[in-house]
Amino acid sequence: MGSPLRRGGVILDQKRYLTVAGAIFALVALAHLVRAVMDWPIVITGWIVPIWLSWLAFVIAGALGWFGLTLAKRA
Repeated sequence: MGSPLRRGGVILDQKRYLTVAGAIFALVALAHLVRAVMDWPIVITGWIVPIWLSWLAFVIAGALGWFGLTLAKRA
């Protein structure tokens, strides 16, 4: 296992990094799932973001969160 990185007085090892990244991706996936299920509209400079895009983002962010948390258990 590599040496931990020191960043601003905080040691960031691989397990902590994967746990934090996995949790953030899981929260993003949850937000997209809620948006898709509740049919909340999102408008960006006049463009209405389609709901299917949130379903796609849910799958991608969910997979990244799951991979991160799974790898954190192994580290």
